[in-house]
Amino acid sequence: MATGKAKKKDKLRHAEYYDFQAIQDKLYADSNKGKVFKHLVEIIALPENIRLAYRNIKKNHGSTTPGTDGKTITELSALSDEQLICAVQRKLNWYVPQSVRRVEIPKGNDPMKKRPLGIPTIMDRLIQQCVLQVMEPICEAKFHDHSYGFRPNRNQQHAIAQVHKDMQRSNLHYVVDIDIKGFFDNVNHGKLLKQLWAMGIHDKKLLSIISAMLKAEVAGIGFPEVGTPQGGIISPLLSNVVLNELDWWLASQWEEIPTEFPYKESVNYNGSVSKSHKFAALRRTRLKEVTCVRYADDFKIFTNSYQNAVKLFHATKSWLHERLSLEISPEKSKVINLKEQYSEFLGFKLKVIPRGKRSNGHTKYVVESHIREKSIAKIKPNLKRLIYDIEFLSQGKRTEYQAICRYNVYVMGIHDYYQLATKVCDDLTPFALSVHKSLRARLKERVKTAKQVRKKKIPCEVPKVIRERYGKSKQLRYVAGHAVVPIGYIRHKPPKSMNRKINSYTPEGRAEIHKNLDRIDITVLHYLMRNPVLYRTIEYNDNRLSLYSAQMGKCAVSGKVLSIGDIHCHHKVPRYLGGKDNYQNLVLVCEDVHHLIHATNPDTIRKYMEILNLDQKQKEKLNKLRSLVHVESY
Repeated sequence: MATGKAKKKDKLRHAEYYDFQAIQDKLYADSNKGKVFKHLVEIIALPENIRLAYRNIKKNHGSTTPGTDGKTITELSALSDEQLICAVQRKLNWYVPQSVRRVEIPKGNDPMKKRPLGIPTIMDRLIQQCVLQVMEPICEAKFHDHSYGFRPNRNQQHAIAQVHKDMQRSNLHYVVDIDIKGFFDNVNHGKLLKQLWAMGIHDKKLLSIISAMLKAEVAGIGFPEVGTPQGGIISPLLSNVVLNELDWWLASQWEEIPTEFPYKESVNYNGSVSKSHKFAALRRTRLKEVTCVRYADDFKIFTNSYQNAVKLFHATKSWLHERLSLEISPEKSKVINLKEQYSEFLGFKLKVIPRGKRSNGHTKYVVESHIREKSIAKIKPNLKRLIYDIEFLSQGKRTEYQAICRYNVYVMGIHDYYQLATKVCDDLTPFALSVHKSLRARLKERVKTAKQVRKKKIPCEVPKVIRERYGKSKQLRYVAGHAVVPIGYIRHKPPKSMNRKINSYTPEGRAEIHKNLDRIDITVLHYLMRNPVLYRTIEYNDNRLSLYSAQMGKCAVSGKVLSIGDIHCHHKVPRYLGGKDNYQNLVLVCEDVHHLIHATNPDTIRKYMEILNLDQKQKEKLNKLRSLVHVESY
């Protein structure tokens, strides 16, 4: 999990690597002030934005998936910095997207149901990323606070936390579940462009580019008239733009209405404006209390009575039809009394149960949540398949250790996601016996219990994360000396509300996101960005920035702080021996170390060794690098 967090932090720092953060901050601030934007394509075409876009997509798993032209990120990586920038700028001048490759992936547990995905070419994905980086701060300033999907610094945990708050603290025990029929396939293009205009995006050239993206030909099918293609980088942002109007309409029904009753204004500990006093004042009126929590196209409308819920159901249905030309699914849309029935949301099912009395004598209700049945139905066969892979190792495609790691990653992913359910133990404990039986039946003597390992003192490798989380569990099993994470060892963790101080587009909001950034010299980082090595690939120049950050601005051998003019990016395996410009093959060293790596003359070696005064560990690092360039160890 630490890796996932690191990746998030990295992503947030990318804009600062390429000195694009100030531009995004200004776009966000101007959007907050209600300004309009007429020259956004000029910003999109900036070299800094293009380099940033390349950086953001290159580590995406989808970057290795070819489009209709058969090209992947590998072809872009081979281009020089100047070539890539010129290619993108040239295409933006008169943008015509290439056709989109259509693939179908399984939807749910039904093998007959498929979800279509559109895969643009890698160049079109790069351009979409360029557009996204400029549009996102503008749109973020306009989005409602109660939407959580496909937005920076927000996730499903924050959405679940808000649902818990509405059900338990606000006592909103009636929910309107509305399922939009084929949302992504039925978005009205004309309406979407008008919504972007209403947000302040008045650059007609940009709007025509977005229109072209939406109407890109789907290979073998034709040109779509409606919908946002699932699989496109910009599609999640556009889907939020469409439903943002719904968010604000629902908010206008209650929480955003001014009240004549006086109330005290205050600020929460997380920096957000407290609305509790305002809501108390609103409850003194005859208004229908209503609030909404939305994650992408999945949303729940909460209210305090059945009558209000029915009215909201019909009003929302009519509004979606008239305003957005969207229809609801009758069989999946309904009004639910949370005291009697469960409501499903993001893989969970939730209701409220009585638990004691409040100070005013009224019954106190608390949230009870489980993993929903459809999600549970997926877990068991997946566990069996992963155990099968440990037994047979997929005909040599992976080692036993790799197969165990895949199993552990899957189980820990289940735990990390579903620990938000209050009854997660009840849901996952039954799997424990089934898994233990399957392990014993398939792996026989290869599997050992924790007790057997301790008694027989069998040497085992237990990663720190597994030892800390599962080390005390009697359910822990070992295969070939490697720990197997127990599916039944799990505890409920209350969902955390989002910290509203955090914001990617304000200096104050970024302060808590990347505290380690001040440990490197940002001036040097910007120098490297502004001065790419000429005639080298975009991959090479981008990896220089990654390495400077990863090495905390220090030489990989001597530990010396690197300064401008003393930074050498060394190929571990030289290019003449087949070495590439990929991250793993590069390392930053100071000039003296770089000379020493390649030195063969004894006098030269002696000279630099006296200058550097390396210790034994540093000498080992040096000799390892020298061996890769086929030079004798010193």
